[in-house]
Amino acid sequence: MRSADPRVVLGLHRSRHERRILTRALDLGVTALDTSTNYLGFRSHQVLAQAAGDLLPKFTISTKVGYFPRPNGAEHSLDHVRLHAAVEQASRDLGREPDLVFLHNPEHSLHEAAPQDGEVLAQACNALAGATAKGLCGAWGVASWDPTPLPSLIDTTMPRPSVLMVRAGLLVGSRTLDAADALTEAWHLGDGRVRGMSPFGGSTGAPVWDRVDPRLFLRDSCGLSRVQAAFRAAYCLPEVDTVAVGTDEPAHLAELIDALAGDIDEQAIHEYRVLLRTRLRGQPF
Repeated sequence: MRSADPRVVLGLHRSRHERRILTRALDLGVTALDTSTNYLGFRSHQVLAQAAGDLLPKFTISTKVGYFPRPNGAEHSLDHVRLHAAVEQASRDLGREPDLVFLHNPEHSLHEAAPQDGEVLAQACNALAGATAKGLCGAWGVASWDPTPLPSLIDTTMPRPSVLMVRAGLLVGSRTLDAADALTEAWHLGDGRVRGMSPFGGSTGAPVWDRVDPRLFLRDSCGLSRVQAAFRAAYCLPEVDTVAVGTDEPAHLAELIDALAGDIDEQAIHEYRVLLRTRLRGQPF
Protein backbone atom coordinates (compact mmCIF):
# COMPACT_ATOMS: atom_id res chain seq x y z
CA MET A 1 0.00 0.00 0.00
CA ARG A 2 1.31 3.43 -0.96
CA SER A 3 1.36 6.29 1.48
CA ALA A 4 -1.63 8.64 1.27
CA ASP A 5 -1.47 11.18 -1.58
CA PRO A 6 -3.72 14.20 -0.96
CA ARG A 7 -3.41 15.38 -4.56
CA VAL A 8 -5.93 12.89 -5.95
CA VAL A 9 -9.59 12.43 -4.98
CA LEU A 10 -11.62 9.53 -6.34
CA GLY A 11 -14.73 11.08 -7.84
CA LEU A 12 -17.89 9.01 -8.07
CA HIS A 13 -19.88 11.05 -10.60
CA ARG A 14 -20.08 8.32 -13.25
CA SER A 15 -18.88 5.49 -11.05
CA ARG A 16 -20.66 2.19 -10.50
CA HIS A 17 -19.62 2.48 -6.83
CA GLU A 18 -17.92 -0.91 -6.89
CA ARG A 19 -16.03 -2.07 -3.85
CA ARG A 20 -13.01 -3.14 -5.90
CA ILE A 21 -12.21 0.40 -7.04
CA LEU A 22 -12.44 1.68 -3.47
CA THR A 23 -10.12 -1.06 -2.24
CA ARG A 24 -7.63 -0.40 -5.02
CA ALA A 25 -7.78 3.34 -4.37
CA LEU A 26 -6.71 2.72 -0.79
CA ASP A 27 -3.88 0.50 -2.00
CA LEU A 28 -2.71 3.35 -4.24
CA GLY A 29 -2.82 5.89 -1.44
CA VAL A 30 -6.02 7.61 -2.57
CA THR A 31 -7.85 8.16 0.68
CA ALA A 32 -10.44 10.77 -0.35
CA LEU A 33 -13.82 10.21 -2.00
CA ASP A 34 -16.04 12.79 -3.64
CA THR A 35 -19.71 12.15 -4.27
CA SER A 36 -23.02 14.03 -4.20
CA THR A 37 -26.56 13.58 -3.03
CA ASN A 38 -27.73 13.32 -6.65
CA TYR A 39 -25.15 10.83 -7.94
CA LEU A 40 -26.28 7.34 -8.96
CA GLY A 41 -29.88 8.48 -9.19
CA PHE A 42 -29.82 10.01 -5.70
CA ARG A 43 -28.64 6.66 -4.26
CA SER A 44 -24.90 7.26 -3.97
CA HIS A 45 -24.77 7.61 -0.19
CA GLN A 46 -26.89 4.55 0.51
CA VAL A 47 -25.01 2.38 -1.99
CA LEU A 48 -21.66 3.43 -0.55
CA ALA A 49 -22.79 2.57 2.95
CA GLN A 50 -24.15 -0.81 1.85
CA ALA A 51 -21.30 -1.86 -0.44
CA ALA A 52 -18.34 -0.51 1.47
CA GLY A 53 -19.46 0.71 4.87
CA ASP A 54 -16.46 -0.91 6.55
CA LEU A 55 -14.09 0.92 4.19
CA LEU A 56 -15.57 4.38 4.58
CA PRO A 57 -13.79 5.18 7.87
CA LYS A 58 -10.53 4.88 5.92
CA PHE A 59 -11.55 7.72 3.58
CA THR A 60 -12.25 11.37 3.96
CA ILE A 61 -15.59 11.93 2.24
CA SER A 62 -16.87 15.02 0.49
CA THR A 63 -20.38 15.28 -0.87
CA LYS A 64 -22.60 17.99 -2.34
CA VAL A 65 -26.07 19.39 -1.75
CA GLY A 66 -28.20 21.53 -4.01
CA TYR A 67 -30.05 19.09 -6.26
CA PHE A 68 -33.24 17.42 -5.10
CA PRO A 69 -35.29 14.59 -6.62
CA ARG A 70 -38.59 15.27 -8.28
CA PRO A 71 -40.79 13.18 -10.57
CA ASN A 72 -38.96 12.44 -13.81
CA GLY A 73 -35.76 14.20 -12.82
CA ALA A 74 -34.17 16.64 -10.44
CA GLU A 75 -34.45 20.25 -9.42
CA HIS A 76 -31.92 22.69 -8.06
CA SER A 77 -32.58 24.82 -5.01
CA LEU A 78 -30.66 27.19 -2.77
CA ASP A 79 -33.41 27.22 -0.15
CA HIS A 80 -31.56 27.25 3.17
CA VAL A 81 -34.04 24.94 4.91
CA ARG A 82 -33.76 22.29 2.19
CA LEU A 83 -29.97 22.55 2.13
CA HIS A 84 -29.69 22.07 5.89
CA ALA A 85 -32.03 19.08 5.74
CA ALA A 86 -29.99 17.60 2.90
CA VAL A 87 -26.82 17.72 4.99
CA GLU A 88 -28.65 15.95 7.83
CA GLN A 89 -29.90 13.30 5.41
CA ALA A 90 -26.42 12.79 3.96
CA SER A 91 -25.08 11.96 7.42
CA ARG A 92 -27.86 9.45 8.00
CA ASP A 93 -27.45 7.78 4.61
CA LEU A 94 -23.66 7.52 4.84
CA GLY A 95 -23.75 6.33 8.42
CA ARG A 96 -21.31 9.08 9.38
CA GLU A 97 -20.84 12.82 9.07
CA PRO A 98 -19.20 13.87 5.79
CA ASP A 99 -15.82 15.51 6.20
CA LEU A 100 -16.79 18.18 3.68
CA VAL A 101 -20.09 19.27 2.12
CA PHE A 102 -20.12 21.44 -0.99
CA LEU A 103 -22.83 23.82 -2.08
CA HIS A 104 -23.41 22.24 -5.49
CA ASN A 105 -23.44 24.48 -8.58
CA PRO A 106 -25.04 27.53 -6.93
CA GLU A 107 -24.97 29.28 -10.30
CA HIS A 108 -27.71 26.93 -11.46
CA SER A 109 -30.19 29.02 -9.45
CA LEU A 110 -28.45 32.35 -10.04
CA HIS A 111 -28.19 32.40 -13.81
CA GLU A 112 -30.57 35.33 -14.28
CA ALA A 113 -28.36 37.66 -12.18
CA ALA A 114 -31.37 39.05 -10.36
CA PRO A 115 -30.79 41.80 -7.76
CA GLN A 116 -31.49 39.36 -4.90
CA ASP A 117 -28.94 36.79 -6.08
CA GLY A 118 -26.32 37.94 -3.59
CA GLU A 119 -28.73 37.51 -0.70
CA VAL A 120 -29.84 34.09 -1.93
CA LEU A 121 -26.25 32.93 -2.20
CA ALA A 122 -25.44 34.31 1.25
CA GLN A 123 -28.37 32.46 2.81
CA ALA A 124 -27.29 29.22 1.16
CA CYS A 125 -23.74 29.66 2.43
CA ASN A 126 -25.08 30.42 5.90
CA ALA A 127 -27.06 27.18 5.81
CA LEU A 128 -23.92 25.14 5.19
CA ALA A 129 -21.88 27.16 7.67
CA GLY A 130 -24.61 26.51 10.24
CA ALA A 131 -24.64 22.78 9.49
CA THR A 132 -20.88 22.72 9.99
CA ALA A 133 -21.17 24.57 13.31
CA LYS A 134 -23.70 21.98 14.48
CA GLY A 135 -21.31 19.13 13.70
CA LEU A 136 -23.31 17.74 10.77
CA CYS A 137 -20.16 17.89 8.64
CA GLY A 138 -16.52 18.68 9.18
CA ALA A 139 -16.37 21.68 6.82
CA TRP A 140 -18.21 23.22 3.91
CA GLY A 141 -17.28 24.50 0.48
CA VAL A 142 -18.55 25.56 -2.92
CA ALA A 143 -18.40 23.35 -6.01
CA SER A 144 -19.17 25.21 -9.23
CA TRP A 145 -19.25 23.96 -12.81
CA ASP A 146 -19.56 27.51 -14.14
CA PRO A 147 -18.30 30.00 -11.52
CA THR A 148 -18.49 33.05 -13.78
CA PRO A 149 -21.58 34.59 -12.06
CA LEU A 150 -20.18 34.17 -8.55
CA PRO A 151 -17.31 36.66 -8.05
CA SER A 152 -19.59 39.69 -8.39
CA LEU A 153 -21.87 38.31 -5.64
CA ILE A 154 -19.18 37.88 -2.99
CA ASP A 155 -19.01 40.37 -0.14
CA THR A 156 -17.33 40.51 3.24
CA THR A 157 -20.50 39.64 5.17
CA MET A 158 -20.84 36.26 3.48
CA PRO A 159 -19.41 33.17 5.22
CA ARG A 160 -16.18 32.02 3.64
CA PRO A 161 -16.00 28.42 2.42
CA SER A 162 -13.12 26.19 3.42
CA VAL A 163 -12.74 24.66 -0.05
CA LEU A 164 -13.54 25.67 -3.62
CA MET A 165 -14.01 23.06 -6.37
CA VAL A 166 -14.04 24.10 -10.03
CA ARG A 167 -13.49 22.56 -13.44
CA ALA A 168 -9.83 22.14 -14.32
CA GLY A 169 -7.88 21.17 -17.40
CA LEU A 170 -7.07 22.03 -20.98
CA LEU A 171 -10.72 22.12 -22.06
CA VAL A 172 -11.73 24.81 -19.58
CA GLY A 173 -12.45 28.21 -21.11
CA SER A 174 -10.82 31.49 -20.23
CA ARG A 175 -13.89 32.93 -18.46
CA THR A 176 -14.13 29.93 -16.16
CA LEU A 177 -10.41 30.04 -15.39
CA ASP A 178 -10.51 33.75 -14.58
CA ALA A 179 -13.61 33.34 -12.40
CA ALA A 180 -11.93 30.53 -10.48
CA ASP A 181 -8.91 32.75 -9.88
CA ALA A 182 -11.18 35.59 -8.72
CA LEU A 183 -13.01 33.35 -6.24
CA THR A 184 -9.76 31.93 -4.91
CA GLU A 185 -8.54 35.47 -4.24
CA ALA A 186 -11.84 36.78 -2.85
CA TRP A 187 -12.14 33.90 -0.39
CA HIS A 188 -8.40 33.90 0.44
CA LEU A 189 -8.09 30.24 -0.41
CA GLY A 190 -4.84 28.34 -0.74
CA ASP A 191 -2.77 25.69 0.99
CA GLY A 192 -4.73 22.74 -0.35
CA ARG A 193 -8.11 24.44 -0.36
CA VAL A 194 -8.76 24.60 -4.12
CA ARG A 195 -9.81 21.45 -5.97
CA GLY A 196 -10.18 20.70 -9.63
CA MET A 197 -12.68 18.37 -11.25
CA SER A 198 -13.47 16.87 -14.67
CA PRO A 199 -9.85 17.13 -15.90
CA PHE A 200 -10.71 15.45 -19.22
CA GLY A 201 -13.91 17.33 -19.91
CA GLY A 202 -15.94 14.15 -19.55
CA SER A 203 -13.92 11.31 -21.08
CA THR A 204 -10.37 10.29 -21.90
CA GLY A 205 -11.82 8.69 -25.03
CA ALA A 206 -12.96 12.00 -26.52
CA PRO A 207 -11.50 12.66 -30.02
CA VAL A 208 -9.75 15.81 -28.80
CA TRP A 209 -7.13 13.75 -26.98
CA ASP A 210 -6.09 12.15 -30.28
CA ARG A 211 -5.71 15.55 -31.93
CA VAL A 212 -3.67 17.40 -29.30
CA ASP A 213 -0.57 16.40 -27.39
CA PRO A 214 -0.68 17.74 -23.80
CA ARG A 215 2.95 16.67 -23.31
CA LEU A 216 3.76 20.10 -24.74
CA PHE A 217 3.01 21.44 -21.25
CA LEU A 218 5.67 19.28 -19.58
CA ARG A 219 9.37 20.03 -19.35
CA ASP A 220 10.12 16.35 -19.75
CA SER A 221 7.38 13.91 -20.70
CA CYS A 222 9.08 11.20 -18.61
CA GLY A 223 7.41 8.63 -20.83
CA LEU A 224 3.92 9.80 -19.89
CA SER A 225 0.98 9.27 -22.22
CA ARG A 226 -1.18 12.07 -23.60
CA VAL A 227 -3.88 11.29 -21.07
CA GLN A 228 -1.38 11.35 -18.22
CA ALA A 229 0.01 14.68 -19.43
CA ALA A 230 -3.48 16.16 -19.68
CA PHE A 231 -4.14 15.11 -16.10
CA ARG A 232 -0.90 16.66 -14.88
CA ALA A 233 -1.61 19.92 -16.73
CA ALA A 234 -5.04 20.14 -15.09
CA TYR A 235 -3.37 21.10 -11.80
CA CYS A 236 -2.33 24.40 -13.40
CA LEU A 237 -5.53 25.31 -15.27
CA PRO A 238 -6.49 26.92 -12.91
CA GLU A 239 -4.04 26.49 -10.04
CA VAL A 240 -5.45 23.69 -7.88
CA ASP A 241 -3.91 21.52 -5.21
CA THR A 242 -6.10 18.44 -5.67
CA VAL A 243 -8.02 16.96 -8.59
CA ALA A 244 -11.11 14.77 -8.32
CA VAL A 245 -11.15 12.19 -11.07
CA GLY A 246 -13.53 9.34 -11.69
CA THR A 247 -12.88 5.86 -13.00
CA ASP A 248 -14.09 2.31 -12.53
CA GLU A 249 -10.75 0.90 -13.71
CA PRO A 250 -8.05 0.51 -11.04
CA ALA A 251 -5.31 0.48 -13.70
CA HIS A 252 -6.46 3.88 -14.96
CA LEU A 253 -6.32 5.33 -11.48
CA ALA A 254 -2.77 4.02 -11.05
CA GLU A 255 -1.72 5.63 -14.34
CA LEU A 256 -3.07 9.00 -13.26
CA ILE A 257 -1.22 8.85 -9.95
CA ASP A 258 1.99 8.09 -11.85
CA ALA A 259 1.35 11.21 -13.94
CA LEU A 260 2.00 13.40 -10.89
CA ALA A 261 5.71 12.85 -11.46
CA GLY A 262 5.52 15.03 -14.56
CA ASP A 263 7.28 18.41 -14.39
CA ILE A 264 5.07 21.27 -15.62
CA ASP A 265 6.43 23.87 -18.03
CA GLU A 266 5.01 26.97 -16.34
CA GLN A 267 5.89 29.22 -19.29
CA ALA A 268 3.89 27.01 -21.64
CA ILE A 269 0.91 27.18 -19.28
CA HIS A 270 1.20 30.98 -19.11
CA GLU A 271 1.36 31.29 -22.90
CA TYR A 272 -1.65 29.01 -23.25
CA ARG A 273 -3.75 31.19 -20.96
CA VAL A 274 -2.69 34.26 -22.92
CA LEU A 275 -3.86 32.54 -26.10
CA LEU A 276 -7.19 31.70 -24.48
CA ARG A 277 -7.76 35.33 -23.49
CA THR A 278 -6.72 36.52 -26.95
CA ARG A 279 -9.21 34.18 -28.57
CA LEU A 280 -11.94 35.28 -26.16
CA ARG A 281 -11.41 38.90 -27.23
CA GLY A 282 -11.60 37.89 -30.87
CA GLN A 283 -8.07 39.04 -31.58
CA PRO A 284 -5.75 37.12 -33.95
CA PHE A 285 -3.14 34.89 -32.38
